[in-house]
Amino acid sequence: MGAHRKPRQGLLDSPAARRGAIGVGTAALSATLFSQGFAQSAWADDEAGEAAAAIEEQRQKAEGAAARAAEVKERVDELYHQAGVATQDYLVAEETTAAQQETVNRLLEQAAEATGQVNEARRSLGRFAAAQYRHGSGSETATLLLVDDPKGYFDAKYVLGRATEEQQRALDDFTRRSAEAETAREEAAGALENLEEQQAELQERKEEVQGKLAEARELLESLSQEETAELEELERLEREEAERQAEEQRRLEEERRREEQQRLEQERLAQERAEAEAAAREAAEQEAAAQEQEQQEAGSADASGSSGTPDTSGSTGSDGSGGSADGGYAAQAAEAIAFAEAQLGKPYVWGATGPNSYDCSGLTQAAWRAAGVELPRVTYDQVNVGTRISRDAMLPGDLVFFYNDISHVGLYIGDGMMIHAPKPGDVVKVESVDYMPFYAAVRPA
Repeated sequence: MGAHRKPRQGLLDSPAARRGAIGVGTAALSATLFSQGFAQSAWADDEAGEAAAAIEEQRQKAEGAAARAAEVKERVDELYHQAGVATQDYLVAEETTAAQQETVNRLLEQAAEATGQVNEARRSLGRFAAAQYRHGSGSETATLLLVDDPKGYFDAKYVLGRATEEQQRALDDFTRRSAEAETAREEAAGALENLEEQQAELQERKEEVQGKLAEARELLESLSQEETAELEELERLEREEAERQAEEQRRLEEERRREEQQRLEQERLAQERAEAEAAAREAAEQEAAAQEQEQQEAGSADASGSSGTPDTSGSTGSDGSGGSADGGYAAQAAEAIAFAEAQLGKPYVWGATGPNSYDCSGLTQAAWRAAGVELPRVTYDQVNVGTRISRDAMLPGDLVFFYNDISHVGLYIGDGMMIHAPKPGDVVKVESVDYMPFYAAVRPA
């Protein structure tokens, strides 16, 4: 039989060993969990860092888009303003060139007429030459017909000595006509040279305007989608600020109107009180006079005992009718505004005077023409038409001019608002007069 041996204890059979093993296992598990927690924490930190970096990148991108939009807007506004100034200069040059063209045409016609008269005088001399030929003076006649300068020929002593009085008159007429024709040709040539210079200047003005508009268009087209959105937001904020200022102006004007109405009402009441007091005094005086007369009549020996009846029906009333302001301007202004309102939404086009598109001064000219008032074409001249008025005295229909160089104009419609053709890419619209720097206001009729 085999010997019975006591089973050998395992490594973890003893309590101490088990406690040690448990300790080691716990430590290992803790280490594992710690390492996993550290990894998760590091991963979370990485995620947070990436999110923060993305947010910062978006913020910087937004700031960059806003800065770029503001920069482009400032430059585009400046270009549009410069184009507006150049447009008015172009229109002035265009009018000057047109007038010079008429001068050139007139002088060319005069030169042609003078040349015709010279040819007629030459034909008269030719008739004398033919007569000399028929009378046997062939050599002199041939010379006369062939020379370029008949005067020089007749100035020769041997010819003048034989010239008749009639021939001399023909020669004098030819000489005078030739001088007049030469003067007319010189004037026409000078006018034509001046015209060419003005046409060159006109072309330069046109190219200047087109260049600035093209630069503005290129800048706008270069904007990204985000920058375009920022630009639109800037323009929206500007419009809102202009409308806020217009609303404030309307509020102030309304307050002034109320104060003026209150003042007029107080004056009316004071006038009525004064008239009532004057009427009461007059009635009291009349009553006293009547009583005195009655007493005198009562003390007389009149047997009838009649007494006078005082007349208290004195007239103190008024017709209550007041004069009204001349409505002529208001009627004309209403016609001009009605025309301008009918053009709302039509595009701004440089140099256009209607009917499908307008620039700023083309619109105001057309609007007041519809009311029977002819305005000059350009803002520089429109500002000098009619009566200059203060800003707080503007009425609907007045012309409102902007910038110190008077490069823009609108039609005032009341409550701080106007109708105008703003700029390329825009349309005829209603906008606050505070949207641009105010220069002057004019009442054109």
